[in-house]
Amino acid sequence: MLLFDIKRYAINDGPGIRVTIFMKGCPLACVWCHNPEGISPRAEKLYTRKKCIGCGACVDVCPTGALTLTEAGIVTNRSLCRTCGRCAEVCPTLAMEMSGREYSIDEVMREIEKETVFMDRSEGGVTFCGGEPLSHPSDLVALLDRCGALGIHRAVDTTLFASPDTVRSVMERTDLFLVDLKHMDSGSHRRFTGVPNERILSNLRMIAEAGIDFLIRVPLIEGVNADEENIFRSATFLASLPWKRKVVNLLPYHDIGKGKHDKRGTLYNPGLLPLSTPSEAVLQRCIDQFASCGITALIGG
Repeated sequence: MLLFDIKRYAINDGPGIRVTIFMKGCPLACVWCHNPEGISPRAEKLYTRKKCIGCGACVDVCPTGALTLTEAGIVTNRSLCRTCGRCAEVCPTLAMEMSGREYSIDEVMREIEKETVFMDRSEGGVTFCGGEPLSHPSDLVALLDRCGALGIHRAVDTTLFASPDTVRSVMERTDLFLVDLKHMDSGSHRRFTGVPNERILSNLRMIAEAGIDFLIRVPLIEGVNADEENIFRSATFLASLPWKRKVVNLLPYHDIGKGKHDKRGTLYNPGLLPLSTPSEAVLQRCIDQFASCGITALIGG
């Protein structure tokens, strides 16, 4: 399987101290995505201009002549680049780096097992993230089974944009789902993420009716989903689920993904869609709307 990161000592990806496994590839392409390097299912080359010292080692080693050293730094001819990673191997400052490395199930389990002492002390565990982990069902199921056999708490951070059969298979092996609720209107959901939302909402209801624990996060963005109508529809939908937790984490918008797009050589929000951080008044109104439906909304998490 292709991973683009393994994060240790994570404290925001479920209970306790966790190790988070980032699987590469996602069927969504959210305009505000914090991990755009996880969208493509293939390995990618990243370039950080401020780290580059202009030594030219990457230019010399490139087998296809795809790199040129200019006053603006290294320029890549994407039509020639094979993403072989030779440039990253020789870069002395890590200005060039690869996002995406193949791991076997055994290799991932060795990384997870290194952290079990911290998991045990904090009642933590492992979180499978992305990208979209449900895009790798066989690998994900194998890892969940291995972790379950060791008594490791298992969380899956997912969009839920997957087949019901995949979700059923995963939920049988999962202690907690972490799910973002992005928009209740399917057309708007498609506009901002690239896919409609019917499958997502259906899968969320299926998880709730099966009694599986889940956490809901709402990436709250003015110009996208912070309006009164969408929050009302979100709150009433969640209130209709057989769900004991009844807590939502509101995550105010920020543009942390912009710098990662710069590294990828891609544009952040290329359509110049209106995205902004909600005001304190909007946050309070959202909290009140969720409360009116019996749901506690917390900022952050």
